[in-house]
Amino acid sequence: MKRHLNTLFVTTQGAYLSKEGETVIVKVDGEVALRLPVHTLGGIVCFGQVSCSPYLMGFCAERGVSVSFMTENGSFLAKVQGPVSGNVLLRREQYRKADDQKFSAEMATAFLTGKITNSRTVLQRALRDHSEKIECSELEDAVQKLNSSLRRLQSDSELDSLRGIEGDSANAYFSVFDHLITTQKENFFFKERNRRPPLDNVNCLISFLYVILMHDIRSALEAVGLDPAVGFLHRDRPGRYSLALDLMEEFRPFFADRLALSLINLCQVQDKGFNKKESGAVWMDDETRKTVLVTYQKRKQDEIMHPFLKEKVTVGLLFHTQALLLARYLRGDMDAYPPFIWK
Repeated sequence: MKRHLNTLFVTTQGAYLSKEGETVIVKVDGEVALRLPVHTLGGIVCFGQVSCSPYLMGFCAERGVSVSFMTENGSFLAKVQGPVSGNVLLRREQYRKADDQKFSAEMATAFLTGKITNSRTVLQRALRDHSEKIECSELEDAVQKLNSSLRRLQSDSELDSLRGIEGDSANAYFSVFDHLITTQKENFFFKERNRRPPLDNVNCLISFLYVILMHDIRSALEAVGLDPAVGFLHRDRPGRYSLALDLMEEFRPFFADRLALSLINLCQVQDKGFNKKESGAVWMDDETRKTVLVTYQKRKQDEIMHPFLKEKVTVGLLFHTQALLLARYLRGDMDAYPPFIWK
């Protein structure tokens, strides 16, 4: 259990939440683990086998405290809220600002600042930790290109220009991605990013991780009341969760790319777990997919110091804290949206 931004996250399996006067009580194995006055909370998010008394849910609804239920893996299930909800006002503000090209460019700059900075950190850490195994000069050149992209972000204010910067930085980053693979090189190599379908083991692994990550971020946005389909950098398209893709940009290098590299370099996945179809598409078998999912969930349990909150947060809750920060900014409660920047 952890509080971030006036939201109580309950991840302890078997926990039971109930009402006692003006207080929320959390019990684990019949013992009171936490007491919080309801006026200190803006929301409660329950993961997995966590239950609430009907009286508490009604009480929270009356007081404007939303109660969201997620699977243990972080997929959105349902939300309990009162008849008068701020969600409609939040979403209306989101829609208005998504139609504002200047504001959309501002948000795109924030998301891309997080993505490019975190991509640079992935390369810098590789230079620091594995300089004897990798081609340092090429990685150093890529880092300089990413530095240039970050400078350009501050001077360009048109969405199309920002998308061009994002494309240039992605090319620089992925041009040296193969150097970050230090084991199993004969079967795990990276020439270029390809998808729909992925044509090699590495792209297959990365694409699968991006899909899981996108669903987690979509769930986080739903939980705070934002519409995951209406974005700023990614524009509206039927069937696409544009805001989830926007917020996901900050987490692709830090979370998904690093996890893919760890799985390969630690030999947790192997070539025999990937199958190539006649069409050229590469797919993971069930056992490999299970290994990836288990490792993904374990990674979400790690703790990291949040650069803006200045407190420890589990990696799995980073998506929710960033969604909360975004919602607060759109409501006008904050002066700017702080992207997640890994240090």
